[in-house]
Amino acid sequence: MRVDLKPTTIEQIVDAVRGALTDQQPLEIVGRGTKRGLGRPIQAGATLDLSGLSGIVAYEPAELILTCLAGTPLAEVESALAAKSQQFAFEPGDWGPIYGAAVGQGTIGGALACNLSGPRRLKAGAARDHFLGVAAVSGRGEIFKAGGKVVKNVTGYDLPKLLCGSYGTLAVMAEVTLKVLPASEKSRTVLLFGLDDGRAVAAMSAALNSPHEVASAAHLPARVASRTGVELVIKAGAAVTAVRIEGPGPSVEHRCAALRSELGAGIATEELHSLRSMMFWRAVRDVAPLLPDKEAQLWRLSVPPAAGARVIMDIMSGLSRSDFPSPLRGRVREGGETTHPALDYYFDWAGGLIWLALPPRADAGAAVIRAAIARQGGGHATLMRAGEDVRLAVPVFEPQSEPLAALSARVKDSFDPQRILNPGRMGDRL
Repeated sequence: MRVDLKPTTIEQIVDAVRGALTDQQPLEIVGRGTKRGLGRPIQAGATLDLSGLSGIVAYEPAELILTCLAGTPLAEVESALAAKSQQFAFEPGDWGPIYGAAVGQGTIGGALACNLSGPRRLKAGAARDHFLGVAAVSGRGEIFKAGGKVVKNVTGYDLPKLLCGSYGTLAVMAEVTLKVLPASEKSRTVLLFGLDDGRAVAAMSAALNSPHEVASAAHLPARVASRTGVELVIKAGAAVTAVRIEGPGPSVEHRCAALRSELGAGIATEELHSLRSMMFWRAVRDVAPLLPDKEAQLWRLSVPPAAGARVIMDIMSGLSRSDFPSPLRGRVREGGETTHPALDYYFDWAGGLIWLALPPRADAGAAVIRAAIARQGGGHATLMRAGEDVRLAVPVFEPQSEPLAALSARVKDSFDPQRILNPGRMGDRL
């Protein structure tokens, strides 16, 4: 019989972990359970629900530091920051709807456990770069604290960075401290219309190499661009290449005009201001354009930005006509770009992050996708959404080399030698 445990203090977490060790009963660690479909299915006899550890412990706007309990809803924390015109610069996404959860239900601990980093990662860095301190319980049932409340606080191992992206397999985070930053006075987005993937990647690279301090760059093929929920005035129905500029009002206005002049020769351009700009990047951040097809299998690919367009073309070539039912076969030309009727995708991080959706397959296209990435310069692929049978059969996270797998196992042995915490979620990775 499955047991649900809901601690409200770090001491109760210790009791739960020690009880699990005594009973040899693994624990599934959840914040509010919004991302349970991420990773391999977990075989655990008890759930450790951290939603009872909720609340802001300390917030010092003048020092740009916030400490809160790990089960605090991310929306609640972001609301408190917005009231002081501040933000998490790493722009964590809301991945709950990928797995059928309601919007805005994720927790700050879940965001850090998954290292959620949104479109502003190009400028601000990843979630782990803003994670300053943690109080947690290891799989040994021991409390440990690491980091602190200043940026340069690390002597020895930087354990917050290690826990960030460990998906709850190393320790149970109870309290976290993060760096926050002032929100930008203005945000605008320059849109370029009708570019194919290769030209779009080149345009995003040029924008990043310009002196205009680009905050984000993304490219959405035509049929994906139509699902952002943002009405495009000038050229609806075309592929969209987007470049976000943030900062003081006059500076943003000047830099947007310069980018349109430098990148928009001979093509249609448009600007999104304030609310429309925010809505567009929220859709990109939360993978909203790929969510209408709830049956689609979803991948998240990290590749060298310059290789993004080549990776997609390689995947299209590898997924032959015979792989899909007849209505989905073949490739077509659409708005100047080559598309595969069975695939939807878009680029974030100037081409370095690819979100890819495809119809259900027994292997989720894993062999083709990972081979294409290897041929085009390397990177890694994570199967973000698929049925349990597929996630049991296919490596969800990028398979590790033997030396790296051995190192990961030694790290896991140090924190959780009995494999009590989220066993199997990352496969053989930890």
